Amino acid sequence: MSDNSKRDEQVIKLKLDRENPRLVEFGITPSSSEQEIMMILYKEMAITELMYSIAKNKYWTYEPLIIMPIEDGKFVVLEGNRRLTALKLLLGIDLPLDFEMPSSITHLLSDELLKSIERIPVLEVYDRTEAWRFIGFKHVNGPAKWGSYAKAKYVADVHEKYGVPLSDIALQLGDGNSTVQKLYQGLKILQQANETGEYPLSEVSANRIYFSHLYTGIQRRGIRDFIGIRDAKEESQNPVPDDNIKELGQLLEWLFGRKSEKILPIIQSQNPDLKHLDEILQNKVATKALKDGESLSYAIDLTKSESNLFEDSLLDTKKHLLKAKGLVSTGFDGGESLVRIAGQIAETADSLYNEMFSKLESNKGKKRLT
Repeated sequence: MSDNSKRDEQVIKLKLDRENPRLVEFGITPSSSEQEIMMILYKEMAITELMYSIAKNKYWTYEPLIIMPIEDGKFVVLEGNRRLTALKLLLGIDLPLDFEMPSSITHLLSDELLKSIERIPVLEVYDRTEAWRFIGFKHVNGPAKWGSYAKAKYVADVHEKYGVPLSDIALQLGDGNSTVQKLYQGLKILQQANETGEYPLSEVSANRIYFSHLYTGIQRRGIRDFIGIRDAKEESQNPVPDDNIKELGQLLEWLFGRKSEKILPIIQSQNPDLKHLDEILQNKVATKALKDGESLSYAIDLTKSESNLFEDSLLDTKKHLLKAKGLVSTGFDGGESLVRIAGQIAETADSLYNEMFSKLESNKGKKRLT
C-alpha cells in the first residue's frame, strides 16, 4: 500500500464487507443485505457509542478506511466496518427499517456535522492480499483485537485463499506459531462438523458461536482424546477421524447446544465448566452419565473420590447454613414448619458429628497401638 492511494471518498459509495471475519460468527453470508449487516453491527458491536463520539467530537480522520473497488464505482471496506456503519446511520444511508436514532444523539446532529462526514479519508487497495498483513496485525495481535473465531477465520482465509503458510502468517502477525496453528485447527474442526452434517452451524443455540470454548477446549487432553485429534502442528482439512465424528457432534452440542431440539449448552463458562468437561471425558463412567443426559455437576461428582465428595458436601452444607443464619432476622416469619426443619437439621448435624468424632478417636487409638 502506498501513500499515493490515499484520498477522500464519499460515504455513499462505500459498502460493508460480507467477508469480514468478525461478522461470520453472527451468520453473515454473501447474500446478506447491507441493512442486515448494519443492524448486526449496531446491536453487537457498540455502534451507538461510536455514533455519539462522532456526533459530539466529529470524525477522527487520522486513520483512513481501507477500501477495495467492486462494481459501479463503489468500494467495499476491508478495514473500518464499525466506523462506516456509524457514519451511514448518522447520514441516513442504507438505513435498516427497524433502526431508530437514539435520542441522546439526535440533538447533537447539525447540517455542519453531516456535511463534514459525507466524505472521509480512505486508502485504496486493488485486492485483499495488499491489506491482509495490516488488518491481521491490528486485529489478531494488535490494539483492536478480534475474538478467537474472527481470528481463526482470518488465518484460514489468508492461508487458503492467498496460499500463505501458517508459519509465515504467525511471523507477519507477531503471534506465536502454535497459536495460529491451534486457531486454524479449531476452525477446521468446526467446518468438518458442519460439512459432514453431524453438527450444522445452524444448530448453535445462541445468536453467535462462542468459538473460544472450542478453541480452548481442544487444547485439553480429555477433550482432544474424546474426538481423536492430534497435535495442531499436523495440519489437516479434517482433523477429526471418521470414527470420532459422532463424538464431535456430541462435543459441539455440549459446547453450543442444539437449536432444533431446544437443547441448551452445558458449558456456560470456561472456568470451571470447560475444566470439568475435560475431567469428565477422562473418566468412562462420568462420560457415559453425561451422554445419558445427566447434568455437568452430577457427572463431575462421578470423577471424585468418596473422600472428596464428603468434604465438598460438608463445606457446601456449612455455606448454606451460614447463609440461612444470616437471613433469620429478615427471612424467617416465625412459622412452626421451618422450626421443625431446623430441628431435623440439628439432629442430623449432631449425629454426623458424633459419627465423625467416634471415627476420629478410633483412628487415634489405632495410631497409638502402632
